[in-house]
Amino acid sequence: QRDVDAAKARVQLARARANEAQANDAKAAKDLDRLKRLVAKDEISQQQYDSAGAAADAAKAALDSAQAAIQEAGSAVASAEARVRQARGSFGQAEAEAEAANAGPQEVASTRARIAAAATRIGQAKASLNQAKLNLEYTTVKAPVAGTVSRKNVEIGQVVQPGQPLMAIVSLDEVWITANFKETQLDRIRPGQPVTISVDAYGGEKFSGHVESIAAATGAKFSLLPPENASGNYVKVVQRIPVRITLDRNADPQHILRPGMSVVARVKVEESRK
Repeated sequence: QRDVDAAKARVQLARARANEAQANDAKAAKDLDRLKRLVAKDEISQQQYDSAGAAADAAKAALDSAQAAIQEAGSAVASAEARVRQARGSFGQAEAEAEAANAGPQEVASTRARIAAAATRIGQAKASLNQAKLNLEYTTVKAPVAGTVSRKNVEIGQVVQPGQPLMAIVSLDEVWITANFKETQLDRIRPGQPVTISVDAYGGEKFSGHVESIAAATGAKFSLLPPENASGNYVKVVQRIPVRITLDRNADPQHILRPGMSVVARVKVEESRK
């Protein structure tokens, strides 16, 4: 009976592969039809057209093979069902003979061995099913964040390589501002203080936020070639330190802010206690 169930599962698998092969065959045929018009206009090379033709023939052969696999799997189901009927009759006969000739334990052990072998095949089929499900998940590319697609350089049907950049996704839910305050302005700025942001692109429209963190070094220290003032005449230059400001929740419900915009940030600080 387990052989019957396994054979039916192979029938379903063969039908799924046939559907996949049919879809590939239809796609290859459409691609070949489009390239046929292009090669007639000398817009593509004959080699590209021949490659598409070979791909169409291969897809057609795969479809025929998948359909043949369905028929073969159906025959396997019928054969397995016949073996079940035969095994049931043989098992009943073996039990009767065991009682008469004391040979029952060997028949029972043989039947149990066949059952164990069938269970092993079921385990292998389940492993193949799990691998197929995993491969199916690999066909879906999911973005790590929700946002707006920008700099898209991929089209339907294009062959891409692992690690090839396809597009840029700008998250509009988590927006922050990097304010480069002078070091002389950081005396009373602390994380958590409220900030009012005026955006130049929208006529000075104001947004609310708060100071999230202060950088661990000046912007010059993080540059490609940081300045070295250890030798020569030292001239004191006021440095700027990046301060990260995060927008408050629902401060930009329409998501009109974009990376790279210029803003003016005003931090509400406490009065000096000196």
